[in-house]
Amino acid sequence: MKIIVAGGDGFCGWPTALYLSKQGHDIAIIDNMARRKWDNELHSNSLTPIASLEERVAKWKELTGKEIRIYDGDLNHYDFLREVLKKEQPEAFAHFAEQRSAPYSMIDREHAVFTQNNNVTGTLNVLYGIKEIVPECHLIKLGTMGEYGTPNIPIEEGYIEIEHKGRKDVLPFPKQPGSFYHLSKVHDSHNITFACKIWGIKATDLNQGVVYGLDTDETKMDPVLANRLDYDGVFGTALNRFIIQSTIGHDLTVYGKGGQTRGFLNIKDTVRCIEIAAENPPENGEFQVFNQFTEEFSVMDLAKMVVNAAKEEGLNTEIAHLENPRVELEEHFFQAENTKLQDLGLEPNLLTEEVIRDIIKTVISHKDRVIKENVLPQVTWK
Repeated sequence: MKIIVAGGDGFCGWPTALYLSKQGHDIAIIDNMARRKWDNELHSNSLTPIASLEERVAKWKELTGKEIRIYDGDLNHYDFLREVLKKEQPEAFAHFAEQRSAPYSMIDREHAVFTQNNNVTGTLNVLYGIKEIVPECHLIKLGTMGEYGTPNIPIEEGYIEIEHKGRKDVLPFPKQPGSFYHLSKVHDSHNITFACKIWGIKATDLNQGVVYGLDTDETKMDPVLANRLDYDGVFGTALNRFIIQSTIGHDLTVYGKGGQTRGFLNIKDTVRCIEIAAENPPENGEFQVFNQFTEEFSVMDLAKMVVNAAKEEGLNTEIAHLENPRVELEEHFFQAENTKLQDLGLEPNLLTEEVIRDIIKTVISHKDRVIKENVLPQVTWK
């Protein structure tokens, strides 16, 4: 099918575009290169050298004969988006094109406002574009498990049946987001719910856990196709930061007690989940929600796994506990449903010390690119 991948230059979007193209889909990318600009703003970088999007796409065509079209522009510019939708006539729109860092959204007022403007307005433009130009297009929206927070009850997949004062209803699962970024995702979900209801749009929300890993089969085909690896305190996930810290002789920086528990999945599973969603669209007017993760780990679980994997590579590292810069529960109940995608065919790639060792080997080969002052948190919620 014809699929637009918005944010197709990013960590999740780029390997998704390649994977879908390899599977035979006709792919176009929308991206305004904002992620690269944020590296410049933060004086940071991808640990792995990454080629320009034009070079990446040209190399992909050279290797596979498959063309991926590029549209350089911003979803917040509605006239641009309309023209792309008119030209492409997509059957599915995979939406990764949002500012995706909780710490970035908490730097100050300007970054909080930017995050909400960029994310919420961009998604609202996509909804209007689908309504006006391609009403049968399936919106596949990357959400986050962070929308739910850490309630003291099991988390369902999107909806929960409630009985109250003798009456029952199925309602969206309560949201307890933990940053202005996560709040933007909640606003997206509300807007999509409303648009499906009033316009008959069909949409899938993929509430994704924390993504780890670096390569997919496609990104390993050539160095020019390499995916980015973020490690700084703003865009780097806990696992990535721990891996980089272990290779440069830095203590692993666990925030507080380290009992914070989240859902995780491999980047290889991210790309497969997009394919599953595309192949299983909801009915018109339906907003389906999948919890997109395969395993649950606490921060301390991850730190201990990295320590063990690093030792196998001859690296000795210690765990250090820092004052938590975030406002969050450091010990809590966490149990979430994640059966829908697996029922539709997802076969999880699970996190092992061997997987971590493979990433460590890649990091070692590029560790001269590490900007060491970036591995500690510099943004506080307080």
